[in-house]
Amino acid sequence: MELDPGATTAAGTTDNSPQNAQNDDTKLTMTTPYGTVGVFVSEGGLDLEDAASQSVYARPTDAGDPSATADNYTIDGYNNLQYHTPADLLPFGITAKIAYAPTLSHQYGSGNAQGTNTLIAIDGVGNSATEYQVKATPVDGLNVGVSYFEFSGAGLTTANDQDPESGAYYATYATGPVSVGYSKAHRANLVGGDVTATRTVTVEDYEQTNYSIAYAATDNLSLSYEVETSEAHYLLNTTADVEQKSKALQAAYTMGGMTLALSRANHDNNGYTTGAEVDQTLFAVTMAF
Repeated sequence: MELDPGATTAAGTTDNSPQNAQNDDTKLTMTTPYGTVGVFVSEGGLDLEDAASQSVYARPTDAGDPSATADNYTIDGYNNLQYHTPADLLPFGITAKIAYAPTLSHQYGSGNAQGTNTLIAIDGVGNSATEYQVKATPVDGLNVGVSYFEFSGAGLTTANDQDPESGAYYATYATGPVSVGYSKAHRANLVGGDVTATRTVTVEDYEQTNYSIAYAATDNLSLSYEVETSEAHYLLNTTADVEQKSKALQAAYTMGGMTLALSRANHDNNGYTTGAEVDQTLFAVTMAF
């Protein structure tokens, strides 16, 4: 259970009227010989669109990212129930997870109310959601996986031109001091059935591709390079698609419980705006106690 003191109304005007802490993110799991079951509150995302990253500090779009990248849908935005198969049940290290959010009729997000409000009567995304994940290790050093998210239930309307959904797959391989990763993700947006002028700027779907490589130069020093592309495909062919590309070269040096990291990143067509470019240099110090 995580408590967030900033997740409620402001404190009173006197010293003896403190601000209360709200429940932010919570999970309760029970592991049995037949698998794990759990209840998750703003926790337990199963999406794998970023699972292949080999960056030694953070993905280019996850290090103070200025781009507002459109990510896949994921179940950790909702209160959900999950089941995970036992780790040793299936051959080739296969594990499977399924998550179900029974109601989306209110706001999603944690207790700090930072999530987007979702009203099924208006947004047409359905009144429930399900996410699936499967991972495997078919050979030593190789990890693969797929995930899929879908909305369902009465909230979806037959008038929609396209229902929202998303999915991803990834693979990583490590041998000696070198590791590589590749992933592909696709997010289909909700497209209503009404024909309006705004359809010229309506994004039908996003296609994301990530690839990265890391090299452990010494026991303490690691280097990495990652490229992330996210292409916005517009509903009308008369509107040109835009590909945002983010790339970063990073180095991390570890001394005991302290890690020093340096990241040099570049974002082309930043925020899906053609011609917008942002350079970013980040220095980070992380300490473990």
